[in-house]
Amino acid sequence: MPTALLNGATIHYEDTQTGAETIVFAHGLLLSGAMYAPQIAALRDRYRCIAFDFRGQGRSEVTAGGYDMDSLTGDAIALIETLGVAPVHFVGLSMGGFVAMRVAARRPDLVRSLVLLETSAEVESRDKIASYRVLGTIGRYLGFGLVAGSAMRIMFGKTFMTDPARAAERETLRDALLKNDRVGISRALGGVIGRKSVEAELANVAAPTLVIVGDEDVATVPAKAEAIARGVGHATLVRIPRAGHTSTLEEPAAVTAALEQFLASVSPRRT
Repeated sequence: MPTALLNGATIHYEDTQTGAETIVFAHGLLLSGAMYAPQIAALRDRYRCIAFDFRGQGRSEVTAGGYDMDSLTGDAIALIETLGVAPVHFVGLSMGGFVAMRVAARRPDLVRSLVLLETSAEVESRDKIASYRVLGTIGRYLGFGLVAGSAMRIMFGKTFMTDPARAAERETLRDALLKNDRVGISRALGGVIGRKSVEAELANVAAPTLVIVGDEDVATVPAKAEAIARGVGHATLVRIPRAGHTSTLEEPAAVTAALEQFLASVSPRRT
């Protein structure tokens, strides 16, 4: 189990080791780098794929602090520099996207291209902050079993949540949610809902950029993705039908296809 000590936190990551170019995958809240398993399986024969777990989540250390987006951005930068893999194709979903935008805007030397999925450059919507805090408080002190259903309806789209053929997948993902460290997730949630806007920094993103959003995403609605694409200016926007906030698992083939096409366009020699 590879780990790196970054800014006082032991960070777990998975690394396929080989590839002329490197992709770094940053996951969303309540999940881990494992949410990119379908994409890594499809890309590992051509790219070195590194998927890490943010502090407090997955198999990374639960620290006392460092959960704000600027600190998590520092962790991601430290990982890239420690492994010596820059410049990378940086892929971030939701919370991972919050970090990805900051890395690309502030350290363009580290980013070859940028892929943003189901994310937002804005502050958290006021109407959602209170409900997220309630879910977080219940999860931390009473257990995530009480709020798992509500959390999954935010994390996944209606199509995935109502498809009888995918009941086993839903149960597996629910089990993974319940295995989260209560304290770590509570602190990570605080960082997410307390994040600052980076709308003004989007113009500093120089790398080729792909923005992906599921048309059933209720956590960061498609309008948020459209705003990012406008802010970056040179971004390509792709909508994924029948996908919610966790499109990499809900519609893995569609996300992988969009990712492969984009990577081929920024790495022509790999076509």
